[in-house]
Amino acid sequence: MSEIKTHKDLDVWKGAMTLAKEIYKLTTNFPREETYGLVSQIRRAAVSIPSNIAEGAARNSNKEFVQSLYVSLGSLAELETQLLLSRELGFLKNEELNESIERIRKMLLGLIKYLRSKTS
Repeated sequence: MSEIKTHKDLDVWKGAMTLAKEIYKLTTNFPREETYGLVSQIRRAAVSIPSNIAEGAARNSNKEFVQSLYVSLGSLAELETQLLLSRELGFLKNEELNESIERIRKMLLGLIKYLRSKTS
């Protein structure tokens, strides 16, 4: 792994940013009455993923970075759950974004494993 200067150098952060942008586009088609309900929750979860990666990368230790990555992982699971509910409610038609979510999950877990191996 090459030297990381900031969170913007991380592929997982870049992928999470792309996912957040896709979420914003996707949720514009939700029913208007969900604007302050499910849409708001989905968008907050999506924004939380790259935000926590950035926060952790700015921290002073790998231990703190790993903790922030776990928070991102939690937000990713929250987002996945909200998208599943959206499908069941008929707001989404197919398995949109499943591949992106799974790719980001694997990247987060890989980065956590790498950082934990450096602190052991």
